[in-house]
Amino acid sequence: MKRYPVPEPVARALAKLGRDISLARRRRRLSQASLADRSGIGVNTVRRLEKGEPSGSIEHLARILYVLGELERLENLLDTGTDEVGLLMMDEDLPERIRARRSKGAL
Repeated sequence: MKRYPVPEPVARALAKLGRDISLARRRRRLSQASLADRSGIGVNTVRRLEKGEPSGSIEHLARILYVLGELERLENLLDTGTDEVGLLMMDEDLPERIRARRSKGAL
């Protein structure tokens, strides 16, 4: 399988996410081992996520957010009701006017 380089903006976002996970864990007075145990993942996986390494899975992130009480943030991450670009694109395709249908006979 071909590996593509991680774009710099993605690497920065992953690094920030990792720092934020670490800070949230420490504010809750959880060790990496405790977070790993409660999440059902390995300690090394927690360490890699906190370092911002791009090898983590969305499931691992979801498990950690669940333990931290922040799963709702993942659920609302790309909420289609607030997708400004998608909604604008849909609005561009709306017809200018709606015509009433002609009836095809008496009822």
